[in-house]
Amino acid sequence: MSYLLDTNICIHLFKGHEDLERKIEAVGISSCFLSEITILELMYGVENSASNRREANRENLNWLRAAFAGRILLIGQCFNEYARQKVTLRQAGLPTGEFDLLIGSTAIAHNLTLVTRNTRDFKNLVQLRLENWID
Repeated sequence: MSYLLDTNICIHLFKGHEDLERKIEAVGISSCFLSEITILELMYGVENSASNRREANRENLNWLRAAFAGRILLIGQCFNEYARQKVTLRQAGLPTGEFDLLIGSTAIAHNLTLVTRNTRDFKNLVQLRLENWID
């Protein structure tokens, strides 16, 4: 099985969450992927950081990008899935954040299980497999 790590999982990884590190080692980092939306959200986090944390956060992001080189998935490959999911959710009256919808659609389009602590943000996406490696 292969996994797409949500942004909040990357933040827990930066914080040194040992159980998360062990889980990634157990499944193999080569089985784990990121969405370019996660990179975008983390870049925003770096720029929005307090000045005394900005450089450390930038280093964490650079480390992550290097660790996942070749396994950062482009969102253009999920556009058809995104459109299907958005129509389904809208017709059901279930709003979902755009970035979450793009990340979830990326997981579906690539047949990946999405790893997130915020499962409730993704629970309405059709055919999305979810796992929470934190709680």
